[in-house]
Amino acid sequence: MLAPGDKSISHRTLLFGALGTTAMAVRNLAPGADVRSTAACLRALGVSIVSAEGTAATVVRGVGPGGFRSPSVPLDCGNSGTTMRLLLGLVAGARVACTLDGDASLRGRPMRRVLAPLRAMGARMEGQGGPEDERAPLQVEPVQTLVGMAHRLPIASAQVKSALVLAGLAADGETRVREPEPSRDHTERMLAAWGAPVRVEQGEVVATRLLRPLSLPEGLEVPGDPSSAAFWVGAGLLVPGASVVVRSVDVNPTRTGFLAVLSRMGARVELEPEAGRAGDPVATLRVRGGQALRGTEIRPGEVPSLLDEIPLLAIIASQASGETRVTGARELRVKESDRLRHLVLGLRAMGADIDELDDGFVLRGPTALRAAPIDAAHDHRIAMSFAIAGLLAEGQTEVEGAEWADISYPGFFAALERAAPGALG
Repeated sequence: MLAPGDKSISHRTLLFGALGTTAMAVRNLAPGADVRSTAACLRALGVSIVSAEGTAATVVRGVGPGGFRSPSVPLDCGNSGTTMRLLLGLVAGARVACTLDGDASLRGRPMRRVLAPLRAMGARMEGQGGPEDERAPLQVEPVQTLVGMAHRLPIASAQVKSALVLAGLAADGETRVREPEPSRDHTERMLAAWGAPVRVEQGEVVATRLLRPLSLPEGLEVPGDPSSAAFWVGAGLLVPGASVVVRSVDVNPTRTGFLAVLSRMGARVELEPEAGRAGDPVATLRVRGGQALRGTEIRPGEVPSLLDEIPLLAIIASQASGETRVTGARELRVKESDRLRHLVLGLRAMGADIDELDDGFVLRGPTALRAAPIDAAHDHRIAMSFAIAGLLAEGQTEVEGAEWADISYPGFFAALERAAPGALG
């Protein structure tokens, strides 16, 4: 089995490719709606992103620093917070006028954590409600230059960090970003590999003005998304007699918190190294079902490396002996949905013993889950996590809004039906 291309790397490949001027052929680009939103926004800014005739590659030809044009229409970020936050960093110092908008869900998500530091650097950005408005649609006005500065993020966030690094590439002086815990480091790895003045120094990411186009590779193959592969690993662990192999998965150390927690719970997941891609290590994952699992504690310092996998970990923990406690995950309340709330509601409906915390949950297992109607709440990770829960439940579990899985993993439910016919209603 192959996981779709990594979404985080796919977003960055397109965004950073826009800062080059030569053609780059990208294979295994993440197929979901979020990455398509990033591509559409970049096209509106003047970047060429086209399918290579007769191949499965997408060819990106950027405009280099300073080459963006003001779009004639709003930049529609769809449901993608990553698109909006990283684009804000890209356009902050690009000397273009534009409006960033999205669907109803994205309009409801606060952007203060990225807007406040960008405004401090001199960016002119505001919502419809004025300069202090933090929600889309967001209007961006051109500025002559940004001023580099040191940022200390109160919460680790790869998206906020990446936006500030991108802004730093258009700023005078140094831009420094320090986080309380490490977050995904794809931005630092990829930009440095492509010749950007970006480095990691004593725990800080440091960026200075980009004076020439990035040196893009002629070709790039995006590794498999570990957050998508996690669903198959979870299914393989939980279904007795199952045997699952997922090939070509990105195993960047900032993305393997999920596997570390599974190991602590007693799970055995084999990693067979492959050749690295996009600056990241890659491996084949192998797992067998029927393993005895035990509860564990996930502390705040671990959360950035497994934030997207927490809903799935809750499903897995429902089958583990003892208590599983998660804290420091308050950010899940401002994702596509309030993931903590919908996770707790769904698991309670299926019979799990779970208490909701302000920043996490406490769950006691194991529980024999029962089928229940589940509201995906317009959230792809809730939809897919409860699909895995449905594999275990007595009866057929119906996931209302299953189509939201297409945001990150088109074809997920079709693949699940092939693997476990009749498991879901």
